[in-house]
Amino acid sequence: MAQHELVFAPLGGIGEIGMNLSIYGVGDGRRRQWLIVDCGVSFAGEEHLPGVDLILPDIRFLIEERRNLVGLVLTHAHEDHMGALIDLWPKLNVPLYATPFAAALFEARRQSEPGAPQIPVNVAARNGRVELGPFTIDFINVAHSIPESNALAIRTSLGTVLHSGDWKIDATPVIGAPTDQAKLTALGDEGVLALVGDSTNAVREGRSPSEADVAKTLAELIRTAPARVAVTTFASHVGRLRAVADAARLAEREVVVVGRAMERVVQVARETGYLDGVQDFRAAESYGYLPPDKVLALCTGSQGEPRAALARIAQDEHPEVTLTRGDRVIFSARTIPGNEKAVARVINGLVTQGVDVITDRSHLVHVSGHPRRAELLDMINWVRPKILIPAHGEALHLAEHAKLARDAGVPQVLVCRNGDLVRLAPGPAEIIDEVPSGRLYKDGALLIDAEGPTVAARRRLSFAGVVSVAVALGEKGVLVADPEIELIGIPETDAAGRLMADIARDAVEEAFASLPKPRRRDPDEVAEAIRRAVRGAIAERWNKKPICHVHVLAV
Repeated sequence: MAQHELVFAPLGGIGEIGMNLSIYGVGDGRRRQWLIVDCGVSFAGEEHLPGVDLILPDIRFLIEERRNLVGLVLTHAHEDHMGALIDLWPKLNVPLYATPFAAALFEARRQSEPGAPQIPVNVAARNGRVELGPFTIDFINVAHSIPESNALAIRTSLGTVLHSGDWKIDATPVIGAPTDQAKLTALGDEGVLALVGDSTNAVREGRSPSEADVAKTLAELIRTAPARVAVTTFASHVGRLRAVADAARLAEREVVVVGRAMERVVQVARETGYLDGVQDFRAAESYGYLPPDKVLALCTGSQGEPRAALARIAQDEHPEVTLTRGDRVIFSARTIPGNEKAVARVINGLVTQGVDVITDRSHLVHVSGHPRRAELLDMINWVRPKILIPAHGEALHLAEHAKLARDAGVPQVLVCRNGDLVRLAPGPAEIIDEVPSGRLYKDGALLIDAEGPTVAARRRLSFAGVVSVAVALGEKGVLVADPEIELIGIPETDAAGRLMADIARDAVEEAFASLPKPRRRDPDEVAEAIRRAVRGAIAERWNKKPICHVHVLAV
């Protein structure tokens, strides 16, 4: 008889930061029931993935197992944990559970996307419990950079797993309760089989500063600003929005919200009570009517997004908001790796306008929402897991978290990769199989396979351009017209000043003339000979090989 097992498999979020999707299974090798935790995206770097908007986890394994899925639970409402739902949920049609803020923000996000499908969300109570098949899931409050971030205690007949989600220890968060040490310690007293834990800051010693410390810095910077102030932060960071609003009120400044994503979060935060007692904000249209020392613009664009409010302000292209010499901009956010150039473009645009730009390099205007090493040790000591699996991090973060856990005496530490199937119980934890995993690219309105040729061809196009050649071939194997040549993304002339189009045309004619007469009647032979000759002739003068398309029209 097959053995009943508890298994875990990450389909995203391990070996990378972003695209979080984990699954837990209970059953034997023939049939398991599966619980999905989170369904997030990663953001594409324009340079190596041209034209790609988002990266999503490949869920073909879950589509195959659709009948055995008991539910999908969100830990919190950041895009790297829920951003893939609109595209992927319709392929699964599985019961979806989230706490009130995440449910409300997801619904607002869904309504803002044209053509988005109806996706019902079951609202779980804060600190509540959900029972799904063989799993009983308790939501445990943890501090993070968004309201209602949760660790999940996943109870099964084979043991309890603590899936930490994104968390930190902050005794004085601006909104929400601190991380629930009492509940986590009680869980440890009951016995925790495995901790699947956030590794983002495993390379950083000590403890993360508090949001309250950031609030004090912001209040002073806003109070002392001589003219206009703009603050940019992650739109979903409601605690930071509240800190900025409180600082503006003390400085007798009106808060103007600039950017659709910020407007959406503010609306949801007010509906769910996280901005209770905070003054009303103004729309962007009112910015120009307020005196410079009486206005604070709360802007999207902390990551240099080209269409966001701050990038447009930096290029002096925003229809309502302008900044001038002596104004102050505060970047109350960390630059996500890969976004450095985009953020630098925005900062340089602002500095060119004479704006005073303040970042976390010089002032405590941002703190991470993830635990440093001392906090990771606290979690281990509270929970006392038999097994620890580092998650939510790149290879270095996972390795450092694993070493820290071993040094702290965790009996078994297992580092895995996306697609690994890990047996947690019975017996020692081990990788027993592999499940299909990978990446999908959101390319315009379509999802495409990351392993497919589309983006690779687009990269080649961006590097070396394309030559398009059209020739008309008569039935006797002669060219009946001059070849038509189009060069895209290729220099007009070579180093000697000769037109590249002429070089390509000569190559076409020489290649055709060198073919034996019987082969001149074969369109495929003609096309291949011309392609090789044109590509070689241009490469000889340019040291780059363009893509070359040849169209042979038989007449």
